[in-house]
Amino acid sequence: MKYLHKLIATTFGAGFSPFAPGTAGAIVGCAFLWGFNELQYFPTFPNPFLFVVLILVVALLGIYATNKLEQEWGKDPSKVVIDELVGVWVAMVFVPFTWLNLLLAFGLFRFFDIAKPLGVRKMEQLKGGLGVMADDVLAGIYANLVLQLILIFI
Repeated sequence: MKYLHKLIATTFGAGFSPFAPGTAGAIVGCAFLWGFNELQYFPTFPNPFLFVVLILVVALLGIYATNKLEQEWGKDPSKVVIDELVGVWVAMVFVPFTWLNLLLAFGLFRFFDIAKPLGVRKMEQLKGGLGVMADDVLAGIYANLVLQLILIFI
């Protein structure tokens, strides 16, 4: 069972990347979005209901897996990147899939995830997997809001 927790928490091993594991996790999130698009199932626009449900399920699985690994790996280890996948997905809710939108969502999410403005850092203070996930969800929300503004004004 611990293998499954590691598979989930590291987003299929992306968290073991020796260089920028968080970015690797976000890239895997983008790859999934590309796959959804290729299957002609990009659920973020115009009806994001199933996509939001998928995000919630993956976030809950990530929180659970992270909690199970915390004793072995410590608090918020860099190997845990399922939160980056969830964050980049949140950045794409209500956004039509285009390569430009995906690139903008990725860049904006990574910016907010790294800079941690406006309460993002405070989310890390929550206990266990919830704290690991919450800061990236909030970073994804901020990225989504900025991307929505870009789409409205351009």
